[in-house]
Amino acid sequence: MTRIVDVTAEGVRVAVARARVVDVAQRVLKAERVRDALVSIAFVSDREIAALNWRHLRHRGPTDVIAFGFAPGVRGGPVIGDVYVAPAVARRNAAEHGRGVREETLRLVVHGVLHVLGYDHPVDESRYGSPMWRRQERLLRSALAAA
Repeated sequence: MTRIVDVTAEGVRVAVARARVVDVAQRVLKAERVRDALVSIAFVSDREIAALNWRHLRHRGPTDVIAFGFAPGVRGGPVIGDVYVAPAVARRNAAEHGRGVREETLRLVVHGVLHVLGYDHPVDESRYGSPMWRRQERLLRSALAAA
C-alpha cells in the first residue's frame, strides 16, 4: 500500500503548512479506501489557475480549485491525479463566507482530492446539498478535529 502526496507552492503564499496539506489529502485517500495513489497538489497564482480554467474548462477567470483524475490502467490500479489550488481565491472565498483561510484552503484540498477520485457535483447552488459536498464537509470536519 502506497499513498504518495506531493505538494508544491512556488511564488504563492499558502496559509497551511505543506505537511498539513499532505496529512489532509492522505486522510481523504484513506477514508475513501484508496490503497495506492499518486496525487500532486500544486498551489498556483490566480493567473495560472485562470489559464488552466480556460484551457481545460473554457471558463474565464480564476477559480478556486481544478482537479484532474487519471483512470487506472487496470481495475484496482493506483489513483493518479493532479489538484491545482489558488490560495488567493481561497482567501477571497474565506472572507466572503466568514470562514478561516486555513479551513477554506483545506476544504479546497479535500474537494480537489474527491474530484480526482471521481466525485462530482452540480455547478449551480444545489452543489452545496450534493453527496460530494456533504462527503467533503464530513471529511473536512474530521481532519480539522484531528489537528
